[in-house]
Amino acid sequence: MRRERSVPRDGWAEKVEEHGLAFHETAHPAHLPRPYWDESVHYVFSMDEVLALEETVEELHRMCLQAVEHVVTTGRYGVLGIPDWAAPLVEASWRRRDPHLYGRFDLCYDGVGPAKLLEYNADTPTSLVESAVVQWYWLQDTHPGDDQWNSVHERLVDRWKEIAPSLAPGPAHFAWTTEDETGEEVMTIAYLQGTAEEAGLPGVGIAMEDIGWDARRGRFVDLAEAEIRTLCKLYPWEWIVAEPFGRNVPAAPTAWIEPIWKMVLSNKALLVLLWELFPGHPNLLPAYLNTPGNLTSYVQKPLLGREGASMRIVTPDGREQRTEGEYGREGYVFQQFHALPEFDGEHPVLGAWMVADESAGLGIRETAGLITDDTSSFVPHRIAD
Repeated sequence: MRRERSVPRDGWAEKVEEHGLAFHETAHPAHLPRPYWDESVHYVFSMDEVLALEETVEELHRMCLQAVEHVVTTGRYGVLGIPDWAAPLVEASWRRRDPHLYGRFDLCYDGVGPAKLLEYNADTPTSLVESAVVQWYWLQDTHPGDDQWNSVHERLVDRWKEIAPSLAPGPAHFAWTTEDETGEEVMTIAYLQGTAEEAGLPGVGIAMEDIGWDARRGRFVDLAEAEIRTLCKLYPWEWIVAEPFGRNVPAAPTAWIEPIWKMVLSNKALLVLLWELFPGHPNLLPAYLNTPGNLTSYVQKPLLGREGASMRIVTPDGREQRTEGEYGREGYVFQQFHALPEFDGEHPVLGAWMVADESAGLGIRETAGLITDDTSSFVPHRIAD
């Protein structure tokens, strides 16, 4: 693994917009000197490194599924802050094996030691378009003889083909929230809708705020009063179950993608459960719930935080750093501090994609700071072998 400088393509901004990255200017703070999509640098991997990482993330995914089984079997929903009324829905969804689509592991990796799990974005992961599409076209334009860890698009289409026969007839609805002003979420959900349509499953776009409840029929409906039989949403389950409207979920026959059992995996308390179930695993960091335990340096993360908000870092030399935010009401995880690798003053986090139960690709975000947040940049990668 190494970081190389590259010459950006002529008209690169127009090219990435043509390939679907419509928010790269609106979502990135304007005062930053560096663009969100930065092809002036890229990372180079060997095939051996990629094959090893694929094995790692698939093992981590299997461990995560074991953690779901553990929670359902023991009833430890309180650790995750899942409301009592929603716990039976999680269990029923898991026991039915409601199909899941995709997720993204965030890993700390330097090409030398084992990759360390930082968190698992298993319900509403973003940076999908840049990982699946934009960096692939960058590779074709700049290094056509090289490879890339990237079968995300093909695997998503194949997964929709597997899921479709189990769904009710009619189009699937694809939902985002109007609360997102950057356009990132509508871009991501539109891409997911495109992969479903490529698989033969028609789709209808809708904002979550426009979904209605037909009490007489006991159905969620769209603006045309059509029943929403399948809903693929870029809207977290913890928000749904916290809203009065979410109380209608048990009564409706809607198929949800991602399914509600993903609540177990989209919560940072998962890190605590994994350390309990697999103590000392080389790809895990010690993690504890609401206490640092014996950790003297750690990252304090809210159970349901996003974009690096509401975090606190205590480094081995005793320095402390905090980020602003309003998360943390449900509690915190204290995860052992593990410094991100440094390449030319930047710190990359590897986002390893899963589609269904198989590894599918890689996206890299990097930042000059200790926390990967909405100021980070996305950089492409290639396999040089």
